[in-house]
Amino acid sequence: MTSGISLEILDLRHFAASLLRPLLEAEGEVWRERLHWDYGTSARLLMQYLDSRMLPGYAALDGGKVTGYAFCVYEETKAVIGDVFAMPGEQTNRPAAMVAAEAGRPQTPLEIEKTLLRHLFETLQHSPHVERIESQLLLHPAGAHGGAFRDAGFELYRRYFMVQGLAGRRGQAHLEVPRELEFRLWRDDDLMEAGRLISQAYAEHPDSLINDQYRSPHGSMRFLHNIVRYSGCGTFAPQVSHVIFERSSREMVGLVLGSKVSQRSGHITQLCVRPDYRRRQLGRMLLSVASEKFAQEGVQEVSLTVTEANTRAIQLYRSEGYECLHMFDAAVWQRDHIA
Repeated sequence: MTSGISLEILDLRHFAASLLRPLLEAEGEVWRERLHWDYGTSARLLMQYLDSRMLPGYAALDGGKVTGYAFCVYEETKAVIGDVFAMPGEQTNRPAAMVAAEAGRPQTPLEIEKTLLRHLFETLQHSPHVERIESQLLLHPAGAHGGAFRDAGFELYRRYFMVQGLAGRRGQAHLEVPRELEFRLWRDDDLMEAGRLISQAYAEHPDSLINDQYRSPHGSMRFLHNIVRYSGCGTFAPQVSHVIFERSSREMVGLVLGSKVSQRSGHITQLCVRPDYRRRQLGRMLLSVASEKFAQEGVQEVSLTVTEANTRAIQLYRSEGYECLHMFDAAVWQRDHIA
């Protein structure tokens, strides 16, 4: 498949990891500068998939050089667009006079990314087994690709990337746990109970529109496995992660999970409280303890993401010292079935 004269869009599975290494290194620099995240673990995992020729997606070639890529993963009848990225500052390998003569040909990184996304949309939306497509392009500012997603029939949900500085945080966590509840560190055998809690906490929640895994205990377990066991969002930090149980029923009513995303930054990957225990300051307590534990690990800042429509959570985070440093879009496409 091609777009214009010089730029080629080819199946990503045709390329060995070594051909994309400069691109992934450039992307790692953007992650570090923009979000203070270490992209190294993700890049190494991507390179393994590339070398196995198992990663569905597209690569952009300009003058024979890989200048961009986009990929997705499949989860039964759902596809998740994992990333799109083009080399910063990469315009073209051809003389300016020839560029001007090639009307409609992508010439900027943003245009290359949009071209890659359009090819991915076309492939996925014409795949009969794909019923749903989700995407959260955390690295890209809100609106950067909004038009491309809307044109393809996606619903967009704006999300905030919020950050709290941890200077002076040690010793500030206050634990006032009701007597009927037990507060303790996360354990590996908490996965099943945590999956049940997440599905309860996200019932009719804005985030369940964005990530359908939250809608069932089974889906929530898949989310947790990715976070806890497969480093889907940094390196899981069990010393930061805590749970709250009812003493009588042994049911989980709250949890916070954290990961280390670089030497200087931690990230809250999950925070939830069962609906009947909300407004009792449990979420605030879990946040506070996680921040203090991160500070004890030498982390300088902690981040989290939240959907713009979740105003109550945003108020809580701001009251705890979080500030919105970046906004990005989540996008969802659902196949319409006509009887």
